[in-house]
Amino acid sequence: MNTLADSIFSTPRSFDHFIDGQWHAGRGDTIVRNSPAHGVPVSTVRAGTAEDVDRAVAAARRRFEKGGWANITSAQRATYLRRAADLIGERVDALAMIETLESGKPLAQSKGEIEGAVALWHYAAGQAQALHGETHNTFGDGLLGLVLREPVGVVGLITPWNFPFWILAERLPFILAAGCTVVVKPSEYTSSTTLMMAEILRDAGVPDGVVNVVTGYGDPVGQAIVEHRGIDMVSFTGSTRVGRSAVVASAGNLKKLSLELGGKNPVIVCADADLDKAADGIVYGVCFNAGQCCVSGSRLIVAKDVMQPLSERIVALMKQVRVGDPLDEATQVGPIVNEAQMQRILRLIGTCPDEGGRVLTGGERVPPENGYFVAPTLLGGVQSSMTVAREEIFGPVLAMMPFDTLEQAIDLANDTDYGLSATVWTQSLDQSMHAMRKMRAGRVWVNTTITGGPEMPIGGYKESGLGRETGLQGVAEYTEVKSALIDLGARQKWVRTA
Repeated sequence: MNTLADSIFSTPRSFDHFIDGQWHAGRGDTIVRNSPAHGVPVSTVRAGTAEDVDRAVAAARRRFEKGGWANITSAQRATYLRRAADLIGERVDALAMIETLESGKPLAQSKGEIEGAVALWHYAAGQAQALHGETHNTFGDGLLGLVLREPVGVVGLITPWNFPFWILAERLPFILAAGCTVVVKPSEYTSSTTLMMAEILRDAGVPDGVVNVVTGYGDPVGQAIVEHRGIDMVSFTGSTRVGRSAVVASAGNLKKLSLELGGKNPVIVCADADLDKAADGIVYGVCFNAGQCCVSGSRLIVAKDVMQPLSERIVALMKQVRVGDPLDEATQVGPIVNEAQMQRILRLIGTCPDEGGRVLTGGERVPPENGYFVAPTLLGGVQSSMTVAREEIFGPVLAMMPFDTLEQAIDLANDTDYGLSATVWTQSLDQSMHAMRKMRAGRVWVNTTITGGPEMPIGGYKESGLGRETGLQGVAEYTEVKSALIDLGARQKWVRTA
């Protein structure tokens, strides 16, 4: 067993809320998080209340209104963000360990995500200084037009359990680069690395009140954030069902919203694809993070001519995927986040044979028994109307269906309420470009999957969300646009005197 893990197992780490630069216990109970792989406690956090949210919003509002963040230079904000990035890099092992113990993802994956977060923070620091407005010198000698970008204000940031630190890094540094202050609510299952990030920001010298963290359940903490009239914008990542509720709850003061929600992401495999390369990429795409990934390729749309050889390759590879203890270096797929989610996955798999499909491999819970592990699963005989082709399963489950023509494949790909990501495997430039342009998704991969960089924006079409994260859009998302017209000449009188 890992020495650091042993220490956490023997003495689970305990956190309070982080408000206005201080730890704040609040009046709520505590939430104990058990490792989904080992079934033992690994952390405790506070169950926040609406009162805790009020306190955090007041701190963020004071800092935003009174100065020390929005009004400092972009170079100063960038310096703070770079310091934070460097400190993340120094604490990779500690962050990765608690991330793995709370979320269940393999330790090597957690380390990769923490290291990747360093790059996101550095990129956002650069964007802080790249943010700019416009001038319009086209109105004649007497008038000048300015377009300004200003921070939207206080942002409520609600993050999920599947990528606690990574998704935080896709949002928080960009929010800060724009000059906003923030109240963060992490998932009650995976709060620790967000609170450790608050410590890092304090150590980096970020002023009190800029970043505040309130832990707890969606109701009351998340609800209080989306309803709060002192919050100007909400960024939410989670299910489409909860995202709809956030839209309704935020209507009280017509908050600006950024939503990254669900996905039922298509993977098209054309007859000319490199099947060995495609099979490996497809298995990786649906098994990565135990399939608990919003951009996971979960609908496999295959040319009829290659369906049999491709499915044989996928079955063989799925049987070789190593599912197990996330602390084991050989593990590729860890547990599902909790028992309820595991049971939901197994129930949805069970609808496939009930509706005329079949389980080609997997479809069951696997050892070790003290964790919530599901075998990588391939479903065949699937029609686009079936439950497994419509619902986001959020597990290592792939639903396969055939096509005759590329146009039919594109129609099947777009036959969903979602539009977060899509993939096409083909050796034809014409086919790849045609599919890329026609598929209704915010991110498209060609002959690869689940890859990218801070420069590339991500976000959804349709019910997969609103707005974009990262890239040039990542900072602009958290700004308001103001136009100003300046009269530089003599005014022609409107009121005529006798």
